[in-house]
Amino acid sequence: MRDRESVLVVAAHPDDEILGCGGTMARLANEGHEVRIAILAEGMTSRYQQRDQVDRKQLNDLHSHAQLAADKVRAKELVLCKLPDNRMDTVPLLEVVKVVEELLERFRPSVIYTHHSGDLNVDHGVVHRAVLTATRPVPGQRAREIYAFEVPSSTEWAFQRLEPTFRPSVFVDISATLDTKISALACYDTETREFPHPRSPEALRAIAMRWGSVAGFQAAEAFELIRSLRPAIT
Repeated sequence: MRDRESVLVVAAHPDDEILGCGGTMARLANEGHEVRIAILAEGMTSRYQQRDQVDRKQLNDLHSHAQLAADKVRAKELVLCKLPDNRMDTVPLLEVVKVVEELLERFRPSVIYTHHSGDLNVDHGVVHRAVLTATRPVPGQRAREIYAFEVPSSTEWAFQRLEPTFRPSVFVDISATLDTKISALACYDTETREFPHPRSPEALRAIAMRWGSVAGFQAAEAFELIRSLRPAIT
């Protein structure tokens, strides 16, 4: 990665950003890059029959936890867009695209990390498509690299029955920041689970060690490269 990149992580729900690339965000921030996080859905409200039945205090607490997690990985900024949780397929795609376009205009990122399109969670697929639509490689598009991350308890629980399946080709050494990732996830006390659930600290460590063994590192996060553009140097 070049000097002083602007990096934007576009996630569907609070905790997805940490599960998917928390170690990488911490590493990039430590290396001097500007890392920002955008979480498009509000989280939690899908647990209720009606969206407006949510406990507002719990929802506010969840958003506060997202800020604490962002601080742990040293993100420069967190944006909460508060679209309907696990109901983003009820929102016209154009509206989601416009939200992403506004983020791109505001932050002008050169590198984007977002969801894999074949996840079990419907919101993840919507976010992936919205990011690809908003970052069409037209003249003036600044986003040169787009990576898709996995989310434990969503990507693997599709059991490779949804296409495309997750086929990582980029591996980031997070040996020095794995503990930061696990500490950041601990900020989400309503989202973490006990082992053997994939969102447990033990499972996250095992996943990182597994990808690390694939790439020759102690611990790693895996990504699928969606696009990499290398314009001519002028």
